[in-house]
Amino acid sequence: MDNRLRDIVVLGGGSAGWLVAALLAAEHGEPRGGLRITLVESPATPPIGVGEGTWPSMRDTLRRIGLSEADFVRRCEVSFKQGSRFDGWAHGTAGADGDRYYHPFMLPVGYGDADLAAAWLATASTRPFADVASPSVQVCEAGLAPRQVQTPEFGAVANYAYHFDAGLFGQALRDHAIAHLGVRHVVDHVDAVLPHENGDIAALQTREHGPLAADLFIDCSGLASRLIGQHFGVPLKSEREVLFNDAALAVQVPYATPGAPIASVTVATAWAKGWIWDIGLPTRRGVGCVYSRAHASDDEAQAALQAYLDATGAPPERPTPRPIRFDPGYRERFWVRNCVAIGLSSGFIEPLEASALALVELSATRLCDELPMTRATMDAVACRFNDDFGYRWARVIDFLKLHYALSQRDDSSYWRAHRDPATWPERLRELLPQWRLRPPARHDFGRIDEVFPSASYQYILYGMGFRSDAPPLSAARLQAAQACFDESARQARRLLSGLPGHRSLIDHIHAQSPAR
Repeated sequence: MDNRLRDIVVLGGGSAGWLVAALLAAEHGEPRGGLRITLVESPATPPIGVGEGTWPSMRDTLRRIGLSEADFVRRCEVSFKQGSRFDGWAHGTAGADGDRYYHPFMLPVGYGDADLAAAWLATASTRPFADVASPSVQVCEAGLAPRQVQTPEFGAVANYAYHFDAGLFGQALRDHAIAHLGVRHVVDHVDAVLPHENGDIAALQTREHGPLAADLFIDCSGLASRLIGQHFGVPLKSEREVLFNDAALAVQVPYATPGAPIASVTVATAWAKGWIWDIGLPTRRGVGCVYSRAHASDDEAQAALQAYLDATGAPPERPTPRPIRFDPGYRERFWVRNCVAIGLSSGFIEPLEASALALVELSATRLCDELPMTRATMDAVACRFNDDFGYRWARVIDFLKLHYALSQRDDSSYWRAHRDPATWPERLRELLPQWRLRPPARHDFGRIDEVFPSASYQYILYGMGFRSDAPPLSAARLQAAQACFDESARQARRLLSGLPGHRSLIDHIHAQSPAR
C-alpha cells in the first residue's frame, strides 16, 4: 500500500508561509506529485513586513515556482541588490578615512584557483580586498544595474538578489500560489491543535472551517511559534550573550527628490550602540535602527535614527517609526514528529546580512528535496534536518558576530563588549587566531553547501582592517593571483561601460507591458 504523505498544512502566511507553500506545490502538488497543500492564516495577524533583503538564491526560488521576474519587479517595488556596504563599522568614521567596505555577491575572480587573499596580503595593497578581487564594488559605486535590458529573466551579468516591499511580496506569492499552483487558502482562526494518540499533530481546529487534518504541518506562524514552540514546547536557544541586538525601529521614507539614484546594496551604517539599515526601493527607502536594549534606550535609538535620516536627506515630514522586538536565538529542534518550523517560528537572529529569508529558502528547498516521504521515514529525515539546520544557524551566528568582533570602535560599552572574546562563539574563538597566521580557506568550513563561503569571511575580515600574516608565495603563485586581479579590473571596465543605471533598468521593466 502506498502510504506517502498526501496532505500538508502550512500555518501562517507572509513571505515564509507562501514561499513554502508555493515551492511544495510547484514541485510536488497536484496533479504531478499528488500533494494537497493548504495554507491557513489568521485574518487578524498582519505580517511583520520588514524583511526587504534577499540573497541571490531568491532568483532560483522564483524561477522554480514559475513567477515571472518582470511581474515580480513591477508588483513588489523591487530593486536589485548586489551585496552589502558597511559604513563606520571599523573605526566609527562612516564614509571617511576608508571606513567603508563591501561584501559583494560576486565571488573573487579566480576564487578557488589562485591564492588571492595571500597575494593581496603579500603585496600590501592599499585598496580593500573586495575592490581588488571582484569587479562588483565598482559597479555598485557607479550605481549600475547588475544586468542589461536584453539579459534574460533571472540572468546575471553581475550576481544579484533583490530588495522589495515585504508586504507586497507576500501578496504576490499568495496570488500566484492560489491561481497557478493550486494551493488552498483558508483564512480563519486556529483555536486548537488536535493531537494523535502517538503525539503527532492530527489537525488544526479552525473556528469556521472545522478541523484541518494533514500528514505534515509546517509552522510558519512567526515569532508566536504556535506549533513548534507553544504546542511541542521546543525551547529557543538564546544567542543574546553573543549577538546583543533585540530591538529595531523601522520607517519608510520617500526620496529627497524624484528620480534619485537607487543604491544596489543594503547600506549598513554603524552608530554608537548598534547599526542602521538603509534599503533603496524604486519609490522610497526602508530604514531601520537596530540596537540592544541592554546598551541603549529606545529614546537613544530614536535619536540615532532621526539623525541618520536628517544626514541622508530624508524629507522632514516622516511617519512614526514602528518598534520591533525580538529574542535573538533559534529553536533547539526545528522538526518534531510531523511538524517542521520554517521562518521566524524557527528563530531569528537579527537583520544583518539578510539571513532570515535565505534560511526560509534553504529549509523549504530541503523539504522539497526530501519528498516523497512516508510517516515511517519521517523521523530519520527530521533527524538529518535538525542536525543540518542546527549547523547552518550556528554558522550564520559565527559570520554575523565577525562583523562586530573586529570593530575598533570605542565609543560605547556595546562595541567593547562585542570585542570581548568571552562573547564570541567557540568556533570563532578557534578560527580567528588561525586567521592571524593565514587567510580563511575552504577547509575551514566543512560542508559543500556552507551558507557563507570562505570568500565572504575574507571580504569581512579584510574590509574591517584585520590582517593575516602574509604567507610565503612562489613567484608563480603570485603571478597567477595577479592575473586574476588584472582580469577583475578588466571585467570592471567592461561592466562600467556596458551596464545601464540601476534606476533606468527598473524604469524600463516598469514601462514594458505586463506578461500575458
